[in-house]
Amino acid sequence: MQNHPMNIDAHAVPMPRQEAGARPFKLTRWFSGLSLVCVAAMSAASALLLSSFLTDKMLHRDAELTMEFVQAMVLADRAAAYLLAGESRGQATDLEDTFKHFAQMQDVLRANVYARDRSVVWSSDKNLVGRKFDSNPELDEALAAELVVNSGIVSKEEHVQAEHQFSERGVQYFVETYVPLWDYSRRSVIGVVELYRTPDALFAAIHDGVKLIWASSVAGGLLLYLALFWIVRRADRIMRAQQQRLVDIETLAAVGEMASAVAHGIRNPLASIRSSAELALDRDHGPPRESAQDIIAEVDRVESWVRELLNYSRPVGGGLETVEINSIIDTSLSNFTREMDRRGILVAAQLAPALPRVRGHASLFGQVFNNLIANALDAMPGEGCLALASRLADDRRHVTVSISDSGKGIEPRDLEKVMKPFYTTKAKGLGVGLPLTKRILERHGGTLSISSQAGVGTTVTVQLIAAA
Repeated sequence: MQNHPMNIDAHAVPMPRQEAGARPFKLTRWFSGLSLVCVAAMSAASALLLSSFLTDKMLHRDAELTMEFVQAMVLADRAAAYLLAGESRGQATDLEDTFKHFAQMQDVLRANVYARDRSVVWSSDKNLVGRKFDSNPELDEALAAELVVNSGIVSKEEHVQAEHQFSERGVQYFVETYVPLWDYSRRSVIGVVELYRTPDALFAAIHDGVKLIWASSVAGGLLLYLALFWIVRRADRIMRAQQQRLVDIETLAAVGEMASAVAHGIRNPLASIRSSAELALDRDHGPPRESAQDIIAEVDRVESWVRELLNYSRPVGGGLETVEINSIIDTSLSNFTREMDRRGILVAAQLAPALPRVRGHASLFGQVFNNLIANALDAMPGEGCLALASRLADDRRHVTVSISDSGKGIEPRDLEKVMKPFYTTKAKGLGVGLPLTKRILERHGGTLSISSQAGVGTTVTVQLIAAA
């Protein structure tokens, strides 16, 4: 008799599909790249702005203190009258000691005193006394009552003295301040004092502040990035899990409709065919009897497929009970004793005594272990060894059962697919046994894991929640 097994194509089940040519959007990968760039840019920009603000504020505050000191000295020593005298003021010998105080201030390398006509009336550099600077934007701003502050790295030719003095220290920074001098009534500017300084302590404080700003920006940006990355990664995992649940729900709905249609359309004809074959089996002998046996076997196989489809699509419900897992394993083993004896398969069972009971349905757990033992036997076409073990998990809250076979094993490329509905490597299989087993265990809070090595064998580990 020619066998015609019922073929149910997985493509008949409507599954969510992406548009042709569209690549899946990887949320975590895109977010990790774009958010890193954005957070780094924002951190760098904020650090630059805060560093610039801190530097300007500290330099201007230092310049304001310098201006107050210089203005007080000029008014106290009556230098204002000398600067107001114009061309009739004569030499500045009477105020030499006053102006020398400017040059003797800490970190001052050069000091110049300008009159309102832009001429140098006194300078720590004697070669500049009497010279007139008509083109000096900073001097013009100071004569217009503005406090002018310039800073930078000591490198100009006119700062040779500073470069020579501080060359052994490496990079040196300068501050050039133009201080406007007011008359006694503080209504007009009567002169300008230019101070060229290298305030190491001030720039050291600024550099420490800038380092603190950059360190805080980097640490804050990194913390923000890690927090956002954790949130997005968790959200991505939740969305993927929900998407998989939707796919499973659609698959179950399609399988349920298909199973109902198959059961309604096939079961009655199958029952008639089997009844006819049984009658033929009772009456005939010889070749017709063998054909009747083949018919009954094929009808039983189709009936088992229909039953698997219905079980897979049927929701797991009802009240839970406490069951003894070792007795269920023993019952499942006894169902395959005749076949294992016929094929010469050795059984090694190590079931831990006094295991706590587990919560679930005894009938469904029996179906779980029946499927797993049947798969293990199918993986060993000839002789082999079937090992079963049960024990209390290390956390003492779960019961672990492992089923191992010495079959051909599962290829690594197939290991991730065996849990998908309608995927099977068997010539006569529907591909819902393991998915059904996994679904039953998950509905009871359990887990199923598979480890396999090609040519060595496969081990399936089941973990169930122990009853309180």
